[in-house]
Formats: sequence, structure tokens, C-alpha cells
Amino acid sequence: MGGKAMAVARVTEITASSSKGFHEAVQEGLRRAAKTLRGITGLEVISQKAKVSDGKVIEYRVSLKITFVLED
Repeated sequence: MGGKAMAVARVTEITASSSKGFHEAVQEGLRRAAKTLRGITGLEVISQKAKVSDGKVIEYRVSLKITFVLED
């Protein structure tokens, strides 16, 4: 059967947060995902939410879909 094998990818959904901003929350989510997932090829930000206290944002939250290639 020769030829190049097709890669199979999987998507997993995670949430992450930061007190600094949405960008930092995304970076934290990716950093944490990379500890346990190999072959990450991309991510999609599904939602952005913030926790507010006394009229100020105290926590930025993101939901992410992380795409990674499954290994043989």
C-alpha cells in the first residue's frame, strides 16, 4: 500500500485564566496544554469572559480548543 500516511488530529477544549489580560490567559492555557499534549498545531479561542469586582476586571478567562496531531 505505499504512499504517505495521513495525519490524524484531535481537538480538546480547555479553559484558562489570568489576572493580567486575555492574551496572557491564552498563553497560560497553551503553556499548560503543552505540558501534557505533544504535537500541538493550533488553537481557537472559543470565548472570552471576565470576572468583575468593584467595577474592575479581576480575572480574564478564555475557553480554547487545542488541536494536536496523534502520534503513531
